[in-house]
Order: sequence, then structure tokens, then C-alpha cells
Amino acid sequence: MTADSVMLTEAREAPQVIARQLRENVDVVAALAAALRERRPAYAVTVARGSSDHACTVLKYALETHLHLPVASLGPSVLTLYGARLDLRGALLIAVSQSGASPDVVENVRAARDSGALTVALVNVEGSDLAHAAEFVLPLRCGEERAVAATKSYLASLGAFLPVIAALTDDEALSAALAGLPDVLSRTLDVEASADDLAQRYRFAENLLVLARGLHYGVAQEAALKLKETSGIHAEAYSAAEFAHGPRRLLAEGLPLLGFAPSDAARDATLAAYDDLRAAGADLRTIGPAPGSTLPTPATGHALTDVLPSALAFYLFAAHLARHRGLNPDAPPGLSKVTRTR
Repeated sequence: MTADSVMLTEAREAPQVIARQLRENVDVVAALAAALRERRPAYAVTVARGSSDHACTVLKYALETHLHLPVASLGPSVLTLYGARLDLRGALLIAVSQSGASPDVVENVRAARDSGALTVALVNVEGSDLAHAAEFVLPLRCGEERAVAATKSYLASLGAFLPVIAALTDDEALSAALAGLPDVLSRTLDVEASADDLAQRYRFAENLLVLARGLHYGVAQEAALKLKETSGIHAEAYSAAEFAHGPRRLLAEGLPLLGFAPSDAARDATLAAYDDLRAAGADLRTIGPAPGSTLPTPATGHALTDVLPSALAFYLFAAHLARHRGLNPDAPPGLSKVTRTR
């Protein structure tokens, strides 16, 4: 297998995807921001699965820290299997899906809209059932994504709602960071050789623990999933704060660690936790914009956009790791591109 897997090729398209998204979503961003100002939801809920749900974890931190909206993740089966219809009057519901085809996500959006929620779909397939079910659609603008392991659609999911936050908060720094984000993502591609070097350290790993805090925690969740999908590694994501409790016991088994290192308000606490783990003998390498990262990523000028270069750098790492292990990340055993759950 060559280094140019479909996964790797699609990850490299991230700068163009985000540029297209920013350019073509202007009108819907303005309409959604106006609706949110008028209807002023008291809280938000998300509904998604897999990589899309990990994007919702990042979105949770973004909405809570910048719009001061409490955010909860809905269990889709509460409706589809248990038949419980939640009262979501006054809520903002955000559904995220690349395909827009999963029946349980679609059914939850329909039910939420019927109950009075303001419903928004972040979706790549604009003619999908999910897009038709939601009141507002923020298109991901990815084009076709062929690799089973999502890359550009996850990155687009991270970015799609950020212009809405910028509009609602009049955050000039965020607006500037978004304008410069395609260029920063292009510069992130320059770390691919370093990502390849880092991947070689983990080519024989069977287990891996992925750590992060705050906005980067959803990226750690995504990283753990991708390591399972593309390299068959048993990887699990933990909050760097929660890891200090029971999971720290795993250090005695010699499990390697991969940490995401932010430069935002979570930086000092996260780096202090990593220093403590290294002092205890942990094999820990880091990815992110914080100074001293093993795989440094370029800063974007805002905490909300910094997660995208971190995730892109990880995807470069993951694709090369699969190659070093003699695996094809485009054809994970037992998996398909679209999973329809009820």
C-alpha cells in the first residue's frame, strides 16, 4: 500500500473544504444567527453517532464557553427503541451526519422539530432525509467522501457552526481566525513528514490511551476511534483530568499515551497533567499548538479554530501509522461507509 491512501488524500483536501464552506454558507449562517437571536434557546442538545458525535463534543465546549448555552447529548435510542418523546420546547437541536441517512438521527430531528425545538442539520448530502427533516441546514461542503474513515467531513463538522458563533458574539478574533483557517490548514499539511516520523514510534502498539481536555477532548475521542478503525489498535480516550483517577493504574502496564496539547485556557492544567505523567514514567507524545508539542500544529488565533489543525495533523499521523503496520486504512475489516441504525 502506498502512502497515498484515499484517507490521506481526502485529509489533504481540508483547506479547500473549509474555504468552500466559509464562502458558500454565508446566507444560511446569517439566517440561522437571526433565528437564534429572535428565539433565544435556553439550552442545546446534539444528536449524532461515531465521528459526528465526537464533533458534537467539541461543539458542546464551543457553545458552553462562548454562547453560555448548556449542552446535552441525546441518546437516539431513547426515541427509536424506547419510544420516549422528549419535550424539547425552547431547545436548539443540532444533528451532525455526513450522509444524513441514519434513520435514528432523522427520527430524532423530526420529533424535536414537532415538539418546538429549533433544529439544525450539519450534513454533507444536502438532499438527504436529515436535511429535509431539519429547519436549518449547514452544508459541510465536502464533496464526495469515499474513505470509510471520515476525515474531511469531521473537520468540516468542526468548522460549520463556528461562523454562527462568531455572528452571535461579534467575536472579531474568531472571524479573523476563520478567514485565515484555510491557510493555516494548508500549513498544517507541512507537518506530514513529522507525523510520519511520529507514527513509526507506534507501529507495534496494540493499545493506546489518548488524552485531552476542553475543546480538544472531542478530537481525542475521534483519534481513539480512528486508531481502532484504521490500525486495529485498542485505543481509548480520556480526559487528562479524569485519567488521574482510576485509569492511571494502566500506567503500570506500560501502555503508551498520546496527548493533545492546547494553547487555550486548558493549556496550563493539561500540560501540568502531562508533566506529572511523564514524571511517573509514562511514554507520552503530544499533538497540538502548545509550545513543546511533539507534533506541533500552527496556531489559528482562536481556541475554537485551533482544534482543526490538531485533528488534521492527527489524521496524517493515523494514515501513515496504518501504512507502517501494513494495513489499508481505506478498507477496515467489517466496516462500511454508511451505517444505518434505529
